[in-house]
Amino acid sequence: MKRLALLICLFATPVLAQMERPVQRAVTLDAWQDGFRVKALAAGIPATVFDAAFAPVRYNAGTRAQDANQSEFVRPIWAYLDDAVSDRRVATGRQKAVALQKDLQRISRKYGVEPEILLAIWGMETSFGGFRGNTYTIEALANAAHDGRRQVFAEAELIAALRILASGVVTPDHMLGGWSGAMGDTQFMPTTYMAYAVDGNGDGRRDFWSDDPLDALASTANYLRALGWQKGQPWGLEVVLPEGFDYALTGEHDTRNTRFWTRKGVRLADGGALPDHDAVALLAPAGARGPVFAVFPNFQVIRQYNMSVSYSIAVGHLADRIGGAGGFSAGWPRGDTPLTRAQVLDIQRALMAQGLDTGGADGRIGPKTVEAVQAWQRANGMRADGYATVGVWRALRQPDGG
Repeated sequence: MKRLALLICLFATPVLAQMERPVQRAVTLDAWQDGFRVKALAAGIPATVFDAAFAPVRYNAGTRAQDANQSEFVRPIWAYLDDAVSDRRVATGRQKAVALQKDLQRISRKYGVEPEILLAIWGMETSFGGFRGNTYTIEALANAAHDGRRQVFAEAELIAALRILASGVVTPDHMLGGWSGAMGDTQFMPTTYMAYAVDGNGDGRRDFWSDDPLDALASTANYLRALGWQKGQPWGLEVVLPEGFDYALTGEHDTRNTRFWTRKGVRLADGGALPDHDAVALLAPAGARGPVFAVFPNFQVIRQYNMSVSYSIAVGHLADRIGGAGGFSAGWPRGDTPLTRAQVLDIQRALMAQGLDTGGADGRIGPKTVEAVQAWQRANGMRADGYATVGVWRALRQPDGG
């Protein structure tokens, strides 16, 4: 998983995204492997397990390119959602809900997570088990560690993967998954598996590599519960804002209580009142010209599963659709030209040059970049919706920065 896409969403990881930084890569994969073998054996990995696990490992130059182009971070949200929450995926999710009803209800009762959310994550990660990945997990993580950008993270995941192999639950030839090292129907990273995997079908094993999804679904419920999932609360709800609303109030971490938003004139898209919760934020992923959502603590739980806002909205919306809800009321600004990664980097660097905190320059629009765009818009008398567009890019490239 987790630190788990999608490809569509396939093979994204639910771990915190790590910033890019300059590194000195090992001269060769073999040289890195020799050094890592010492670390692994010191961590208690048997030499026989290590040597068998690494025997098939080969250098893969595509590891970093795949990491840089995860679809949930680089595609416009509407294009991403078109695929992630397609009619076909919704229909399949509803079929799975019927076929696994008793098991899903049992898991839901035990762990306090709604079946629809489990189905949505399963659908997003591997298209309901249709493709769990064919990359050897040890090789994927070894290449990530050798690449150097996330060496500490990848080596920790490798130690966990080797411990899984040492347990005997899976053999190296069957330990297959995504390019990131995520495994199984719901794409757990090895450390997440070690901490949260449970036996969901009663056979005494925690088997993420069989065709039976119950271990993965129960483990996902266990993981979400540990992250703070609150059963019975929504992830988010589409809302409408009154004319003249101050978009500077939007932002996923700017939480207020329901009374505050109600006084500001915020209503549900169907005209109803917001449910009464203490921690509610407004999220406008496409600015003032797209849907706006009131998001609740469960949204941040999904965000810990995968740090992409697009992914988190997709999981929540897919769960709603599987449960019988319709699409969004507001449309997306589909006529907008998507920003390239180079343009996002330009925006981030220009904002940083003005003293605004974007969380670094990584070519991805995250919460910090949204907040920085908002601050720049506000300082320049614009509507501060935080939506980075080609127009924002052009304005920031002007000599005076807008």
